[in-house]
Amino acid sequence: MRRALMRVRKVEKIMTVILVLATFFVFITLDYIMNRGKVMNTVAVSAPKAVPAELGGDYVEGFHVPQTVSYHSGHSWLMQERKNLVRVGADEFAAALLGKIEKVELPRPGQWIRQGQKFLTFFRDGIKTEMVSPTEGEVMEVNADLFNNPAALRQDPYGKGWLVAVHVPDEENTSRNLVPKALVREWMRDAAQRLYAHQPALAGAVAADGGRPAEDLLAAMPDANWAEVTGEFFLTV
Repeated sequence: MRRALMRVRKVEKIMTVILVLATFFVFITLDYIMNRGKVMNTVAVSAPKAVPAELGGDYVEGFHVPQTVSYHSGHSWLMQERKNLVRVGADEFAAALLGKIEKVELPRPGQWIRQGQKFLTFFRDGIKTEMVSPTEGEVMEVNADLFNNPAALRQDPYGKGWLVAVHVPDEENTSRNLVPKALVREWMRDAAQRLYAHQPALAGAVAADGGRPAEDLLAAMPDANWAEVTGEFFLTV
């Protein structure tokens, strides 16, 4: 009986030791997994090369292409401000091509504009070029500041340089025939490459390393036909 009791106590001691060792092993394993995760996370965060704060992730070939707006293939943009109301402007690629414009003719409030049809005119050196609307609806407001300061279009194309506000009864028109979000970067890259193919000298106006475009891309090219170049990209010729 005594021997049997001793055996039981011995087994209990062995089980206790095994339990302690097992617990210790579990803690070591958990600690390893947690620390390994921290190391992996640290590596994952630090691995990508730093991106200049100025460029962020919204620049393509040097041109600012905010993800907060939608784009029409004629290089106008729109942004929904509230239900059935969108604000419309010209993207930076268009603004850089337009350069130092002298005057802007905007549609009148109350005028109905149609997507893909000409709705405003820019003037430079007495020559005009036009842009097509990215949407369809009634013009509710125009940016009157552009009448006195057309340079705002180039200085702040997605802000103070906006063009018109439009009431869109059918909200599907805000997305129909626009550049798909997933293809915006490729679309802008293609536009820049096509521009350089037509005007190779312009390739130096936008640095290949992500530099910013010149204020007036065509200013240094007096032989370039401003109306034809802008018309080609604005889909009006």
